[in-house]
Amino acid sequence: MTRDIQLFDSKSKMKRLLTPRVPGVIDLYVCGMTVYDRCHLGHARVMVVFDMIVRVLRAIGYTVNYVRNITDIDDKIIKKAHESNRLWTEVVDQYIDAMHEDERALGVVPPNHEPRATEHIQSMIQMIQSLMDQGHAYVAEDGDVYFNVRSFDRYGELANQNLETLYHQARKSLSSAKHHALDFILWKQAKPGEPSWPSPWGEGRPGWHIECSAMSKALLGPSIDLHGGGIDLKFPHHENEIAQSECSAQCAFVNHWLHVGHVLIDDEKMSKSLGNFVTLDELFSLYHPEVIRYLLLSSHYRSPVHYTKELLIASQRSLSRLYGALKQVSATQIDQQACKPFYDALLDDFNVPQALSVCFKWAGEIFSASSRQVIDTGVVAANLKHCLGLLGLCQMDPASFLQDEHHLSIDVEVIHRAIADRNEARLNHDWATADAIRADLLAQGVVLEDVAGETIWRKA
Repeated sequence: MTRDIQLFDSKSKMKRLLTPRVPGVIDLYVCGMTVYDRCHLGHARVMVVFDMIVRVLRAIGYTVNYVRNITDIDDKIIKKAHESNRLWTEVVDQYIDAMHEDERALGVVPPNHEPRATEHIQSMIQMIQSLMDQGHAYVAEDGDVYFNVRSFDRYGELANQNLETLYHQARKSLSSAKHHALDFILWKQAKPGEPSWPSPWGEGRPGWHIECSAMSKALLGPSIDLHGGGIDLKFPHHENEIAQSECSAQCAFVNHWLHVGHVLIDDEKMSKSLGNFVTLDELFSLYHPEVIRYLLLSSHYRSPVHYTKELLIASQRSLSRLYGALKQVSATQIDQQACKPFYDALLDDFNVPQALSVCFKWAGEIFSASSRQVIDTGVVAANLKHCLGLLGLCQMDPASFLQDEHHLSIDVEVIHRAIADRNEARLNHDWATADAIRADLLAQGVVLEDVAGETIWRKA
């Protein structure tokens, strides 16, 4: 049996009960990556947030049909291919592989379907033709095909602005070819040296906006339950998707819109166009990928994440505390009723910060109970591990995470030899040498703990 969940809808600007068209089944479409470079932290936030959302929806009983597309033909891809003197398909394959590598590191479960735009060119042509037939699109003087926004009287509803206001904001983009500043391209005429496909309007390639509408319809049908992406896609991309999808199919396109907040650096959106981005492979060389996942989930999904070194360090400490609690005691049997506050937080618009506060409460109980067994810490540990698993966190062996050998500045064999030397010094009551070894390791980022007659180590 499924459980009710309240979710903020970007279109109505309010929390609403998520009500799927088919009981127990949720069709979800998320706008994915344009693959011309390595993914950065902003891309990762969309990956990780929707991975969490899908995990939670499935955990509360829903079957989720999750589609996240890949834009594999784009001006930026063509430019990268020309700059690197490679085929555009080689660029695409390289960065799709890199994206999947980053996803695996972050613990992101693959979507049910990951369509490439170039696999659905014919579906896009058919949708454009239907818009032409119904008077919603036209061929401009330059041969490109545009959508006529004035043919759709609800244009601007998602952005919560009327056509006139949007027009004045977009006047600078008015070209001699299109009829209205907000008209957007559906089909581009081919340029020399660029990839192209045949169409009723000549050789060319699809515009970006039509890609998602066509792929969503092909894999999920003309109407879907939930559509999401980064907040920067709300206008014009998602606004344009609504217009072309509803005009083509003559039915409502999306029941519920969900948008994820930006990752900000120095109070500006992290993006490649601004040059203020940090790639995931760079971050993974410095921090365990699960620290990055924790950072991206620790703020509410609709709120921005302000990227700083201090936030990364705080995320590492927080995650280490949770792992430290799990290392204290073996998990036994889950108490479902005790997990209710955690689930309640997630059922209220995926409030992960509130859910994490429940987890830290349990971690505190484990630490405080270690010296006085007043609670069943095995049950608490089971609850903690289970609930964190819904967020894709703390599923590693605690000792392995806390040691995290990959990110140490000292060789593990050196640590083991130092521990052996310290143990020998302690046996000889040479406390000064034992303390000096311990202090030296601490200076190199390694903490020693003497537990039950054994010395264990972890990262500082």
